[in-house]
Amino acid sequence: MTDGQHASVEDFHNYILVTGANGGLGYAICCRLIDEFMLTRPSSHSLRLIITTRDKTKSHDTIAKLKDHIFRTRKHHKLHEKTPLVAKIYLQAEQVDLCQLRSVQTLVKRLIRSLPKLDTVILNAGHGGFTGVDWPLATWTLLTDFRNAMTYPKFKLSGVGDLTKPQVPDHSPSTAKDSTRLGDVFCSNVFGHYLLVHGIASLLSNSPEYYGRVIWISSLEAYPSTFSVNDLQGLSSPSAYESSKRLTDLLALSSRLPATLPWTNRFLPPPSHHRPPKQYVAHPGICATNILPLHWILVYVMTAAFYIARWVGSPWHTVTTYKGACAPVWLALAPQEELDAMEEDEGAGKWGSSIDWQGEERATRTEVQGWGVGGRVGDNVGLRKNGRRPREVEDLDGDSRAGFESVGRRCWQAMEHLREEWENLLEDDDE
Repeated sequence: MTDGQHASVEDFHNYILVTGANGGLGYAICCRLIDEFMLTRPSSHSLRLIITTRDKTKSHDTIAKLKDHIFRTRKHHKLHEKTPLVAKIYLQAEQVDLCQLRSVQTLVKRLIRSLPKLDTVILNAGHGGFTGVDWPLATWTLLTDFRNAMTYPKFKLSGVGDLTKPQVPDHSPSTAKDSTRLGDVFCSNVFGHYLLVHGIASLLSNSPEYYGRVIWISSLEAYPSTFSVNDLQGLSSPSAYESSKRLTDLLALSSRLPATLPWTNRFLPPPSHHRPPKQYVAHPGICATNILPLHWILVYVMTAAFYIARWVGSPWHTVTTYKGACAPVWLALAPQEELDAMEEDEGAGKWGSSIDWQGEERATRTEVQGWGVGGRVGDNVGLRKNGRRPREVEDLDGDSRAGFESVGRRCWQAMEHLREEWENLLEDDDE
């Protein structure tokens, strides 16, 4: 196993990039990618796993942990590195701060220099911007509607109007100081990734046999009520995290609709000889992570409540991040023919990590308000009965489906305008 060593496409068959890999869901995605690739692929296949963290210390620590994970997996399954049926795993660490657009541009340049292609990008990094819990509301909803409140909580408190650091120096003559900053949660969860994917579009189109895959990580908490296309960055929203995840759903699910092609073709320009990348969206269910600031005792209480919610019928409480990584990893490794056939039969959908009361996880279609389970009216029958939709959501109809497409088109138009604006601003500052 080597780190950061350049190789040819023939030597390394699968190149997968995971952002925010130093902990939580991102680290679990890496571990699960390694396990499933190593245990299901022959030695003629190999995986170069490129991880991103914010600094070199975190990168070093994460690579060390992943090497230890590989060793323990081999030992547990009694696999030797030279066993004919064991695929090869290679690790490469990169650093990026998604809230600083110059850092994103620097990463793009490094990746283009060092890699021949990218098969999959898993856009996991981000943060919640949460400040606490509305305890009276939490107590009431948990006592009166436990499972629904545990699955679709409305009692988290967030900062409003939080901004990144200035993207260009304050003394820059090209713009006023107030316009050199972006919404912090928006930039971390959506826009930083958006610029990254646009910058590496050529790598995602470099495989002559497969579509490159862009996998956005969303959430069950992507409530339509938290998002407005007129407040794309969520600066006025008291739910900036939920707003960013609704935007994620809108972008990913509308990315292949004819109405959005004028802008998606600018975001990911169609290659002349290879297949264009495809965008997917997944979520981890509900995991016990540190995204919400809680006292350590309350973390244990929260985790116990997650297990209880699962035992009383919730299909989404995966609890552990490793089980939550099920859907993103499945999207990354599933044969393209399988994904294409499923979308042909049932439409493009949002894939979630679901689980039964015994702890068996699987990738499952998730209803999105305004889109349903596959963008087709009438295909979401029975979701309320098995607990896979919020209690207040109604069946998809033609009007709501048309509304989703219209908002998706406006989001793509606004995102492309914002991308071009910021690329020009950064370019002007360089001169």
